[in-house]
Amino acid sequence: MFARTERLLLRPCWPEDAPALYRAIADEGIVRNLARAPWPYSSAEAERFAAVEHPQMFPSFMLMRRTDAAPQLIGACGLGDRNGEVELGYWIARAHWGQGYATEAAKAVVDVAKALGHPKLVAGHFTDNPASGRVLRKLGFRPLGSVERRFSAGRRADASSALFELTLSKSDKDGSDDDAAYAMRRMRTSVPLRVAA
Repeated sequence: MFARTERLLLRPCWPEDAPALYRAIADEGIVRNLARAPWPYSSAEAERFAAVEHPQMFPSFMLMRRTDAAPQLIGACGLGDRNGEVELGYWIARAHWGQGYATEAAKAVVDVAKALGHPKLVAGHFTDNPASGRVLRKLGFRPLGSVERRFSAGRRADASSALFELTLSKSDKDGSDDDAAYAMRRMRTSVPLRVAA
C-alpha cells in the first residue's frame, strides 16, 4: 500500500531500506519517545524491522521526502494493534523536526485508516513530549483527559502517556453506498492522498 502527500511518498519498508532507517532513527531523542523501539537502536534492529511484513489492515509506512534526486527517508508512520484497538504511531528524524512532516504524514495515514474501514483510532504520547500531542490535536484527536503508565523500550522503563482518540466519522456518507463502496469512493476522492494496494 502506498500514499502520497504534497511533500512525501508513504510506502512500505523494504529490506534495502535498513541502512537509511538506521541512520534516521538511531537517535536517543527519537527512540525515547517510542514505545517499542529499543535503545540503543542497532543496525540489526533496523534490518529486523525492514524484513517484517505488516498485515494489510495495519500498514506501516516509511516517509520518503520527495526531492529532485532520490527520495530521502525521514521517518515512519503507521497503524498497529494495541489491546484490540487501532493505534496511530509516528516518528520523524531530528533534522526534519518542526517542519510539519509528522502532521502531513499522519493525516495521510488517518485517511488510509478510514479507507480500510477502521471506525476509530487511538494514540498517545509520553507527557514529556508535548510536540506529539500538538500533532494529534491538529489531526482532530480528542484528549481523553487520562494518563497511563506505558512501557518505553527506549527508556527501559514505564513513563506517563497521555491518551487520545479519533472517531473516523462517515458523516459525509450519503447513505447510498455500502461500507466497502464508501471506502473505495473515499480512496478515489481523497486529494492529495493516493492509496494503492
